[in-house]
Amino acid sequence: MSHTRSTLRIAATALTAAVTVPLLVAGPALANDDDVIRRGGCSGGTDWKVKASPEDGRIEVEGEIDSNNNGQTWRWRLRHNGSLSAKGTATTGGRSGSFEVRRVLVDLSGPDTFVFRARNVGSGEVCRGTVTF
Repeated sequence: MSHTRSTLRIAATALTAAVTVPLLVAGPALANDDDVIRRGGCSGGTDWKVKASPEDGRIEVEGEIDSNNNGQTWRWRLRHNGSLSAKGTATTGGRSGSFEVRRVLVDLSGPDTFVFRARNVGSGEVCRGTVTF
C-alpha cells in the first residue's frame, strides 16, 4: 500500500511540475517591451486602463473599464489624435465586472495619441484615459 501511495505522490508531483514550469516560462515571453500602458481611476470607484501596442505596421489600442460590478451599461468613445475612431456601448461582465474594447488603427506619422472615454449610463461616472504611442 505504501508503494502505491509513493507512486501516486511522485506522479502528482511530476504532473504539477509539468503544468507549472511551462506557465512560469511562458509568462515573461508574452510581455512586449513596445507596449505603452496607462492606468487610472474614474470619477467614482471604477478603474481604467489604456494600452497601445505595435500590430503589423499599425497600432492596437485596448481600453478597459473595471468597475467590479456586472451588468453596468457604459457608452464609450476612442479618439485618435483628436478624431473619433470608434464608439459604442458595452456592458460589464465576468468575474471582475469589466469590459474591454480593442481596435487596430493606422499608425500616423509622428506620435499617436489615443483617448479612451467611457460614461456609466446609470450613474453618470466618467472614465478618461490617454496614451501616446
